[in-house]
Amino acid sequence: MSFLHHPFADYLRSVLLGNRARRGLVYSIVLYALLIAIGFVYLQPLLFMFITSIKSASDLLNPMVQWVPTELFLGNYEKALRVLDYPNTLLTSILISVIPSLLQTVVCSLVGYGLARYRFRGKTLVFLLLLSTFIIPPQNTVIPQMLMYRDLGLLGNPLALILPALLGQGYKSAIFVLIFYQGFLSLPKVLEESARLDGASDIRIFFSIAVPSALPAYIVSFIFSIVWYWNETFLTVIFLEGGVTTLPMQLSKFTQAYENMYPPGTVNIFDRLNEAVKMSGTFLNILPLLVLYFILQRWFVESVEMTGITGE
Repeated sequence: MSFLHHPFADYLRSVLLGNRARRGLVYSIVLYALLIAIGFVYLQPLLFMFITSIKSASDLLNPMVQWVPTELFLGNYEKALRVLDYPNTLLTSILISVIPSLLQTVVCSLVGYGLARYRFRGKTLVFLLLLSTFIIPPQNTVIPQMLMYRDLGLLGNPLALILPALLGQGYKSAIFVLIFYQGFLSLPKVLEESARLDGASDIRIFFSIAVPSALPAYIVSFIFSIVWYWNETFLTVIFLEGGVTTLPMQLSKFTQAYENMYPPGTVNIFDRLNEAVKMSGTFLNILPLLVLYFILQRWFVESVEMTGITGE
């Protein structure tokens, strides 16, 4: 019997190359190597940001210190917390992000359900107008919006973000409407017909049948809405400038705020603005989103998988 047909050779081949029941060791090594390489590409900027933020001034000036600081220095975060006025701006950012996101998710689900389950005249026109709000850049419509908000007395007021979300015109609302539209469109009509035979109203059908089936769409829309409201600084600065200040808005003027708090001529060289302090402020800005993702990652991944299975 040749070695290629020996039972041990078959066993070794199945371990290395796999069989119908399981993957081989070679396949797993290649797969994990690719995943680690791709993951490092995405995580490297975040790791560099965090490591730089905990470096002392001496570590920044030492060319031998790259990825492993000689000490854990938290003074950069103390300065960044004071410059960003972190407790107040964080609370404002959470309110500005969560409230419009909740309203936007609910309203977009209602609009998506109406477009998916009802027939009415002008439905195609509504779809075209809806897509136009997504295709046209917001920079082209910001001036009319700003003038309208000025006439209504909403500039500098959080209602400038809350009211559009309540009316289905929040940040990127069109894509959320389309997500819910596809989700409700795949809902079997037999369920609705059976509920109507039992005497259920349209509202009860929506809350008892449609909403539970679209739970993945709700989770995905809510998370993405929070992220977009948090990261959107162009429109937020225009609509809220002179009123409330969010964390990203304060970060955009971090250098000026730092120099006002630590004037260059009155502080020593170690208290001047450096890359470590800037990285500390940037990391504090994205930290709430990272915490949100780690808390909701299980439901988020499951929602993406479920929406992918149903063709959304």
